[in-house]
Amino acid sequence: MHLVNVKVLFIIMCINNCHADAKILKSEADKPSKPIELNVNAEGSLYPRETETREVKTLDGIWKFRVLPPVNTGCLGAEGPTILMPVPSSYNDVTQNVLIRDHVGLVCYERQFRVPSSWSLSDRRVWLRFSSVSYAANVSLNGYQVGSHKIGHLPFDIDITGVFRHNANNFLTVAVDNTLGNNTIPQGIVEYIRNANSQVHVKQSYTFDFFNYAGIHRSVFLHSTPKIYVDDIKITTNIQGDYGFVSYETTYKGTTNNVQCLVQIYDKNNDQVAHSKECSGSLLIPKANFWWPYLMDSNPGYLYTFKISLINSRKELIDTYYEKIGIRTIEWTNTSIFINEKPLYLRGFGMHEDSDLRGKGWDPVLWVKNFNLLQWVGANAFRTSHYPYAEEIYQLADELGIMIIGECPSVDTDIFGPELLTNHKLALTKMINRDKNHPSVIIWSIANEPRTQKDPADAYFKQIADHVKSLDTSRPITFSTNQQYYSDKAVKHVDVISVNRYLAWYEEPGQLMDVVANLTHDIAKWHKKFNKPVLISEYGSDAITGFHAYPEYVWSEDYQLALLSEHFKAFDQLRPEGFFVGEFIWNFADFNTPQSFTRAGGNKKGIFTRSRQPKSAAHLVRARYNSIAKSEGYVTQRESGYYIFKDEPIKRVDLY
Repeated sequence: MHLVNVKVLFIIMCINNCHADAKILKSEADKPSKPIELNVNAEGSLYPRETETREVKTLDGIWKFRVLPPVNTGCLGAEGPTILMPVPSSYNDVTQNVLIRDHVGLVCYERQFRVPSSWSLSDRRVWLRFSSVSYAANVSLNGYQVGSHKIGHLPFDIDITGVFRHNANNFLTVAVDNTLGNNTIPQGIVEYIRNANSQVHVKQSYTFDFFNYAGIHRSVFLHSTPKIYVDDIKITTNIQGDYGFVSYETTYKGTTNNVQCLVQIYDKNNDQVAHSKECSGSLLIPKANFWWPYLMDSNPGYLYTFKISLINSRKELIDTYYEKIGIRTIEWTNTSIFINEKPLYLRGFGMHEDSDLRGKGWDPVLWVKNFNLLQWVGANAFRTSHYPYAEEIYQLADELGIMIIGECPSVDTDIFGPELLTNHKLALTKMINRDKNHPSVIIWSIANEPRTQKDPADAYFKQIADHVKSLDTSRPITFSTNQQYYSDKAVKHVDVISVNRYLAWYEEPGQLMDVVANLTHDIAKWHKKFNKPVLISEYGSDAITGFHAYPEYVWSEDYQLALLSEHFKAFDQLRPEGFFVGEFIWNFADFNTPQSFTRAGGNKKGIFTRSRQPKSAAHLVRARYNSIAKSEGYVTQRESGYYIFKDEPIKRVDLY
């Protein structure tokens, strides 16, 4: 039968369905002990940690799950069977049901939990923390709506002190809506597709090139703090000679009469190196150990422990919190980036939170493996393309000395309206508040491949850049552009120019002989016009594992290897010009994408497979990145036998 598709485009704001869950209680017994006052800490700045005054338990595990039809009364009114769903994970790949994999709209997560009796004391607060729900979430406890949140990839805390049941089961329901609209971050469009039999199905369309995974992607915590508690800590650092300076601001909430602060800083040996009784101030650390990137120092990723304690008038401990900090500086000029007053050359990858079965779900096994591979290959940085990653990833990067370009979830930004601008600023505020104290984060990326050739992008991104500078002046800002130097209206507002280019792949596929000339010409034009440092934030080609062709042919491992090698030649011509500051391969590992005839089982541009096995190009990249480190005078690993770097002879050696 011949089918005719009729598409009706209809933009849906994701939060509309979520509000359907604010329903009346099922019984009088469900009433909380006092009227609910929603207390949602949307920033969720401080990671839940157990201390002398705080307790944490996880609600990770197996939850009940159901998918709701387009017309529904919300999760609290939903009836019928449920299935089991692991948290954290994306729900899309867990079942064999295509309708779940491709679902657009509302899904429901349910579970029960009990609160330790000691948390019921009058001097305690009890919080629910969701590390990431994509994209909109509406949270109900014991039948009452207790909080909502509308941006994925970032945490939020809900104070449930007056809502949870003492010495009884608590019923938690989370409504999750993955619908993307014109003003969501990121953007999307909902399509209602009608076939020749007048059957209609819903499809989510979006322009970004990664699968739109959804669900409760990261850990859910139940944690307890005192009534008076440390709410936020802001750390900035400086250096002078071998002295380290730690400036800090702490805020606390609750009844604040006669509260004093005690600040202590400890080194890795747990020796106190500085202290103060001021809630905000600056501390001097003599002979400080600076935070250095991987392969830039024999002791990379050195972290101190910052401890803040709240003390009452009776000299009793009220609350205490610990934060890992690194002492380092980031500075930039119109040609260079410096860390601790030394010039910095970035070498790394764009990445994705993506793996088999789990989708974008937080997986410590996967990420420890990722960092092992980053170190093995000699990378010193990655970009969190195209959204903030799990907090635990930044903690690992801090400890290992891997630098991060932290990117907000604005992808292919278009239709630059006021509501989108508000949501974009909100996403950046939340990201910066969460990640501001991580020494590994050296640059803020405010978008990926926005439509900056359009006139409205100028004023829009000026406001975005000004907003970021109002929150943090200690790091440069960038966005990754795929426009041309003569047409981009917004790059003038950033500090570092990041360019995405796919020469000999999307542009003139197979024409490797033109890469060096065309790329060096292009990159030089960006610096000449805008007088800013330039890096390449994406380049590469797809390679199907095990497909070999010589002479090199597109989609083969050999072609990927040759394409990277040609780019390396271009980079080595650009570096002596003095303004080229980094190279980021797209991508670290293969990842899933929407179904398309241009994608054979996903995006295959990784130098590692989706299961983290190396393709041929991984050995070439390993040799190059370590040779760059060696040229800068740092300890490295073994070389490779291909063209790597201008000062390296070509020789065949063991690659392993």
